[in-house]
Amino acid sequence: MVCTLRHMRKLLPILAVTVLMASGPDMTMSVDQLVSFIKSSVQKHFPDKQVAEYLKHVRLSNKLDDRTIEDLQGLGAGPKTVAAMRDLGDKTATLPPPPPPPPQHVYQQPPPPDSIEQGKILDAARDYAMNYDRSLPNFICAEVVRRYVDPYHTGVRALSDPDWRLMDTITSKLTYFEHQEKYELQMVNNTSVLNKGYDSVGGAVSRGEFGSMMREIFDPSSEARWGWDHWTTLRGRSTYVFAFDIEQPHSQYSIDWEKSNLIHPALRGKIYVDKETTMITRILETPYDIPATYPVQAVTTTLDFDFVKIGDSEYLVPLKSVTTAATVKYLSRNEKEFRLYQMFGAATSIRFDLPIEPLPADKTQETPPGQQPKKPPK
Repeated sequence: MVCTLRHMRKLLPILAVTVLMASGPDMTMSVDQLVSFIKSSVQKHFPDKQVAEYLKHVRLSNKLDDRTIEDLQGLGAGPKTVAAMRDLGDKTATLPPPPPPPPQHVYQQPPPPDSIEQGKILDAARDYAMNYDRSLPNFICAEVVRRYVDPYHTGVRALSDPDWRLMDTITSKLTYFEHQEKYELQMVNNTSVLNKGYDSVGGAVSRGEFGSMMREIFDPSSEARWGWDHWTTLRGRSTYVFAFDIEQPHSQYSIDWEKSNLIHPALRGKIYVDKETTMITRILETPYDIPATYPVQAVTTTLDFDFVKIGDSEYLVPLKSVTTAATVKYLSRNEKEFRLYQMFGAATSIRFDLPIEPLPADKTQETPPGQQPKKPPK
């Protein structure tokens, strides 16, 4: 019989339980071990009669109470298994109850900076935001946009349980020269596209990653109100998080439905500021008070920055932007990644025909202070 390693991993828990159930001599276990065994037998669909027969050979080291038996019955334990557990409950009535579980560690946020320090941090972040584009060199990179839709659900409520389906993957060459962005379409899915503008692909498009988004938030004319939100760790770095709110008359945020219906709704969100450098490492934007009759009912954008070596120096540049929207027609989600940064020059080139894999989840995962994001299993 040929059995792959993957199949063996699936079979091992089943074989282990089967061997355990076939054992003859009485076996002593704790109530916690019994609970784990019953849950496993339910998940593996072991016969009720076989599980009940095995329980006749079990001795418990602690009292099995009615509540535990009822909980296991609710999870799917069969009638013969429940009867065997009630027999164990009678036999252990005089035993001490199981020890309580160890107390769970409740994370306590460190105290926020005082109001004076918060003011200094925001002033530094504002100066950084208003001058961000001046800090960038001339470069080229690949912009990869993966666009998802849920064509069968609409409205804000549907965003809580979307059924995302990849619509297309768009790869463009992004040239940043003298503070101006230029986009040249290269690939749609796996097909090269030449001499076509970015707008030819249609659908939702977002811009502002290279400075205008953060500049509009900190612009004095926006009159943003600021407040402390929380500490966090982002890409292994200790980070301040501030919340902001911009009322509609001062908002520079815009939504343009099908390029014919432009609005400027109120805007709220969060700014993530690196503790060591006071650079902005994440922006979260959510417009609100959108007119009820407007075709777009909700939008959320998260833009992450990371340190990348371009030429001989490191720069904090856009890493990934995710925009989710609920419209009257469908739900949409655009995941935009900026990859393969290189210094601009006559000899600079990027192979756009090679696959660019999505960033791992831990690159944008927020964690409590002092903790590192969990890496996905290999």
